[in-house]
Amino acid sequence: MKRILLLGSGELGKELTISLKRIGCYVTACDAYENAPAMQVSDKNEVFNMLDQDKLNQVIDKHKPDFIVPEVEAIDTNVLLKAEKRGFNVIPSAKAVNLTMNRDKIRDRAKLLGLKTANYAYAETEEELIFEANKIGTKVAVKPVMSSSGKGQSYANSKNELKVSWKYALEGMRGNRKRVIVEEFIDFQYEITLLTILEKSGKVTFCNPIGHFQKRGDYQYSWQPADCSKDVIKKAQKAAKKMVLDLGGSGIFGVEFFIDKKDDVIFSELSPRPHDTGMVTMFTQNYSQFDIHARVLLGMPLPEIKILQPGASHVILAGINASGDYLIEGIEKALEDKNVDYRIFGKPTLKSYRRMGVILAPTLEEAKKAAKKITVKSI
Repeated sequence: MKRILLLGSGELGKELTISLKRIGCYVTACDAYENAPAMQVSDKNEVFNMLDQDKLNQVIDKHKPDFIVPEVEAIDTNVLLKAEKRGFNVIPSAKAVNLTMNRDKIRDRAKLLGLKTANYAYAETEEELIFEANKIGTKVAVKPVMSSSGKGQSYANSKNELKVSWKYALEGMRGNRKRVIVEEFIDFQYEITLLTILEKSGKVTFCNPIGHFQKRGDYQYSWQPADCSKDVIKKAQKAAKKMVLDLGGSGIFGVEFFIDKKDDVIFSELSPRPHDTGMVTMFTQNYSQFDIHARVLLGMPLPEIKILQPGASHVILAGINASGDYLIEGIEKALEDKNVDYRIFGKPTLKSYRRMGVILAPTLEEAKKAAKKITVKSI
């Protein structure tokens, strides 16, 4: 029985834990708060701040895991780099986790590898942000270099909006890096996530592209397969393969791209783990992204990944002022459509716009319709 130390216990970690348990692993789930979703299905749990070097080292040494599996950004990645040198197996690799936990590092790496990116710069003060934004163009995106699920991300068209974006980025950033990336706004046709699988042998394969829509920088709904031309898919696969082979290790990577009006493929982000937009694979594929990640990190043979049916996923969201305990109502009404499925994440409390679950359906129209019937209420 392989011992897994899961660093991050949200909804993605919960589904990964279920996949790992099904194939005989022992999982210790970690997060900064009690009763996080993955803790509800794990063997053990640890509650602590994963940016605390001493505590993170203590937990690693206490559990002596066969695999350390990061699932969130708020981790001191220097500890993981040192842990790998001490013989621990970090998934997909300590290098991948260290680079991708910080938008500046992974963006610079993509550019160094020759991938097409938006024009971008970095800023560590409000004044520097305004200066760099003016050099880039009229409309820009502003993002903390360290955050998750779109937190702290916004767009700005003017000096006043840039000031607002700076404050919003500071509120949404994780860790102690007071730095933002300011990038050219891409007038794209659509966005895709290309789930890219790197096996221990070095073999690289891909799931069908996933189309997705974001609001407030956060995933709202996705569908698979995305309607991409063969040329776009080929370009995206070439870029994603170059990235994951450079990062090394084994596991599934969520590689995001903008597709512009000329069908150029522009690198956006990379996550070294299952991706929020990839929750649709629980409905569409013979093996979900979580099943794939579990098998590949363990070095197990990977079955052929097939699309069994097209499908879509849509988040079930808390409201803007949500807080505290809650009830989720309307699920029975949503299930009046016999084709619809759902997952409730089991998060202990509400927060503003917090993802509380996901609808799974054959079409985006059905997913949206079902999601509208469900409400999350504070009590």
